[in-house]
Amino acid sequence: MSTAAEATAEAEAGDKPAGGGKKKLLLLAVPLLLAAVGAGLWFTGLLPGWLGLRHEKPATEAEAKAEAAKPVAPVYVDMPEIIVNLNVTPRRESFVKLKARLELAKPADQAAITAAMPRLLDLFNTYLREMRPEELRGSAGTYRLREELIARANIVAPPAQVIDVLFMEMLIQ
Repeated sequence: MSTAAEATAEAEAGDKPAGGGKKKLLLLAVPLLLAAVGAGLWFTGLLPGWLGLRHEKPATEAEAKAEAAKPVAPVYVDMPEIIVNLNVTPRRESFVKLKARLELAKPADQAAITAAMPRLLDLFNTYLREMRPEELRGSAGTYRLREELIARANIVAPPAQVIDVLFMEMLIQ
């Protein structure tokens, strides 16, 4: 008897439709439809404008060229004079006297550089004390020194950007 009852229960269960097909279709179709609408809005340029991500472009090419060709006045900050002894043998002393000027990217960077001037002087002094007179000879030595000082200046005041270090005076004794 148990087998006949099981057979009728299976027959009744098989007659009922599953009913999960429409739910699965909705669960897949709705996110795909939303993604397609979002992509369409993004690529038409409407969605970035609504989200405030639009980059304003100049109205004409002439305005774009005029804006790019606008001369920016350089901003300079004078460094105090630095006199340090170089790394040489104990018998012989050698000094370097350096007067430099920093060229900055923006006028707003001037306040950050002047605030960081004690740190700049410390880094410059420490670096110069480890140099030997042979390393400063010629234009290659001066170029290497300039690049190192620019890198150190950009480390000290991160929001400010130093473009160049101009040597006003450099004496090696």
